[in-house]
Formats: sequence, C-alpha cells, structure tokens
Amino acid sequence: MINYCILVCNGTRARFFSIESTNLTNPLVGPRLVEQQDLANTEASTAGKDTWTDLKSGRNTASGGGPAHGYDDHRDQHEEEFMRRFAGDVAAEAMRLIPEKKTTCLIIVAGHRMLGLLRNAMEIPTTDHVEVKEVAKDLVRFSAQDIHEYLSSAGLLPARKKVTA
Repeated sequence: MINYCILVCNGTRARFFSIESTNLTNPLVGPRLVEQQDLANTEASTAGKDTWTDLKSGRNTASGGGPAHGYDDHRDQHEEEFMRRFAGDVAAEAMRLIPEKKTTCLIIVAGHRMLGLLRNAMEIPTTDHVEVKEVAKDLVRFSAQDIHEYLSSAGLLPARKKVTA
C-alpha cells in the first residue's frame, strides 16, 4: 500500500496533505486529500514597511533637485535568504511527517524557485525508501479537492471516485 505525503508550497505558505482511504460507511466515495499541517513564512508575509526602512529600492534623487542616483540595498538577497530559511523549516517538517505517516511517496508541488530551495534543504535517508516526485507549479491557493484533481489527472495520485446516484 502506498502512503502519500503531499507538500504544496510557495515562498509564503506550505501545506501538507495525506490521502485518506475510502470511507467505510460509503464505499462509493474514494480517497480524498486531507490537510495535516499549514505553515506560514512570517518573514516573507511581513508588510514591506515593517521589514524595510524605505519601501522603494533602486533610485534616489540628490538633494536640491540634482540627478537621480542608483543604488542597491541588496533587498533581493535578503528575500532569497527568507525563502531559503522557510524552505529549511518546511523540509524539517516534511522529515518529521515522513516516518510519522509511514510515507512511501512524497509529492512536492512548488514553483520552480521554491522547488530548487526545497530540493537543497531536504535530505531523505535512503533507508526510508521514500519515492519523491516533483511538480513545478504553485497550487498553494487551490482547495484540497482541486489539488487532488490536478495531481490525479497528472497520474501522481489515485483518482477520487465520483458518487453516482
């Protein structure tokens, strides 16, 4: 039997799902995605004015109305570091859930940038025998049902059975 752990993540939020098997009281309803955990990146979700002294980056005018001067406050590097730290937190939570849920298949769904950061942060021991599948797409704002439908249409999860009346 395959035990799935589905991680859906972007730079500000990570959602962990598992698949719940068929409802014993109604065998016509098939497996469904159940959200287990929801993490937020508090550094990335902080409003700009709370993080940066000056909301604008890149140009400043000289006093007395002189020409504009360009500058770089390395804001992109700071934001990348926020995302890298969040990827580490997400990876740690995934490593905690894998043995707890007896996961045999980990599906990571994230945008290209976050997927790369997660790939670097995750170290799954080979003794765990966990198959890792990746999908480069940001589905964080989707409902659990829509995520399930998307992943099952891609052949990564078993399809949910439709109730026929």
